[in-house]
Amino acid sequence: MSENNVVSRYTTGARINHWITAISLILLALSGMALFHPSLYFLTNLFGGGQMTRAVHPWIGVVLFFSFLGLFFRFFTLNLWNCDDTVWMKNLGKVINNEEEGLPELGKYNAGQKLVFWGQSILILLLFCSGLVLWDVYFEAYTSIDQKRLSAVVHALCAIGAILIWIVHVYAAIWVKGTLRAMTRGSVTRGWSWKHHRKWFRQEVGKH
Repeated sequence: MSENNVVSRYTTGARINHWITAISLILLALSGMALFHPSLYFLTNLFGGGQMTRAVHPWIGVVLFFSFLGLFFRFFTLNLWNCDDTVWMKNLGKVINNEEEGLPELGKYNAGQKLVFWGQSILILLLFCSGLVLWDVYFEAYTSIDQKRLSAVVHALCAIGAILIWIVHVYAAIWVKGTLRAMTRGSVTRGWSWKHHRKWFRQEVGKH
């Protein structure tokens, strides 16, 4: 594809940051499910057994938290809600049916992407904080049994929420043709940009 037909969307650093976060979340989901219920214990084989799974799970959580923190500071200003997002959400049926003409011109992210961003921001923060309470190797002396019980419930519920949001995120990236190349090659086509993020496209073209 001609270089004249593509628009840069993500830097190499942003893509590396994204994939570290994504891989960490997948590993956490697998190791967390292995620890969550006996029927899923077989997943511990992916991490070298039960003890190793229990040992590495919280450390992967630390990697996820700080990796996502990098994404948060990179992109949070671009994910602030505005009136165009409200209009977009009210016309979600048209978006799903691939009828985006007549909708507001969008910046770098649409309302759905913003909801994913803020949803994961809140859930990952809660997962990290509740995980620290449950990390007895280092913090057992600083928390009570009741706090651990509450944290276990919060941790499980937030993990389920984060996994569901991740599934929606992946599905949307596959469903909207041309989106995946943004995080694999760092660029998107001009046609994709014009159709889905026209305001952002105008801004990018205006820079050159």
